[in-house]
Amino acid sequence: MKKFLRLLGVAALSASLVACGAAEEETTENAAGEEGEQAETSTLVVGASAVPHTEVLEYVQPLLAEEGIELEIVTFQDYILPNQALRDGDIDANYFQTPGYLAMQLDENPDFDFVSIGAIHAEPIGVYSKEFSSLDELPEGATIIMSDSISDHGRILPIFEEAGLIELDIEEGALATVEDIVSNPKNLQFDKLQVEARMLAPSFEAGEGEAVVINTNYALEGGVDIEQYGIAFEGADVLQPNLVVVRSEDENRAEILKLVEILQSEEVQQFIIDTYDGAVIPLTGE
Repeated sequence: MKKFLRLLGVAALSASLVACGAAEEETTENAAGEEGEQAETSTLVVGASAVPHTEVLEYVQPLLAEEGIELEIVTFQDYILPNQALRDGDIDANYFQTPGYLAMQLDENPDFDFVSIGAIHAEPIGVYSKEFSSLDELPEGATIIMSDSISDHGRILPIFEEAGLIELDIEEGALATVEDIVSNPKNLQFDKLQVEARMLAPSFEAGEGEAVVINTNYALEGGVDIEQYGIAFEGADVLQPNLVVVRSEDENRAEILKLVEILQSEEVQQFIIDTYDGAVIPLTGE
């Protein structure tokens, strides 16, 4: 097509200078149009937990489209598959995990060559109960149902220590485990029933245990009334951010950097505030 138009331009030149100008103008416009039609949109595939991560990414989709980036979202129901998919190249990035969980995964999986390229928001882990309105009301020997993920234990147990119900013997910055409990006057049962994080909300709805400690994303996904049943939460000073994680080789990839830039933008952070009403806390630019 371009060759044909150039030939037309040559013919017009031999006819007259005026005609030449018109033909060249037409040729330029047509060539520009063809180049626009041939311009390809780049594609970015991101794995995420359903709530709030997928919902935030869905909000971001049209914003990325304006930058020429087509965002494909793959929603996962657990915390294991998103990192496996990233390792295998099935996705370009994932958005669901905290620094503690990422560190544990990297330690346990030498083939995970990942880096975090941005913190987007935080989700305070909460303690939920249908019977009791505070941690102090928990009875002797109460069963506390919590995630079977050790990285979550390091976030959960300090909630109970802060309330004066247990005492932990750990070095500063270390990951707390049930074995680190050195004082437990009420004999709270933390290791009696531990389940996959995605099963915590169903356990709560089924009335299991005196209290259930639920990751906020699964509380939201499971329809748990956070305001009504939440009796204690992580302190703001210890919140762990949710990260965008990529393979090390892609940490400077333009499409991924643009994704993080938009996720950390004022518009998206305001969307998080408006949508989740404090259950999810934006962490702009961290």
